[in-house]
Amino acid sequence: MLLPVDGGSQVEQAASAGNLAFVALAEAGTLDPVTAGEHESLFAEWAWPVSYKTGQIRRFDGALYQCLTAHESQETWTPPDAASLWVKIANPSEEWPPWAQPIGAMDAYPLGARVRHKGERWTSAVENNVWEPGVFGWEAESNG
Repeated sequence: MLLPVDGGSQVEQAASAGNLAFVALAEAGTLDPVTAGEHESLFAEWAWPVSYKTGQIRRFDGALYQCLTAHESQETWTPPDAASLWVKIANPSEEWPPWAQPIGAMDAYPLGARVRHKGERWTSAVENNVWEPGVFGWEAESNG
């Protein structure tokens, strides 16, 4: 039995459902931030006034940010200006992003994370790393 052709709407619906599933997996922490960043266009733009929940990911000024604390957004609480509410997540085009001080466990660096700090490249040698490179838990890239 042949099914009627609908001009592509079923394909569009399947793609849309797949996109929603991808965003849900990223926001649940099932996908790593680099993978999420490879599909930045699937995430909604940050806006205000909006009630955000912990874990939600939004685009702002060409970058992805993940909500750290549930809140109602305000015009002046943009992701880069509200470090207690948002954390920038990995940009897949930037192999050695600049190190940023984690606020706590929710944005700590995972084992193997790579960063630039004070002119050197560092790899996290521990899980949930909140230390500054050069202090504890990081290995400097060898120049050899």
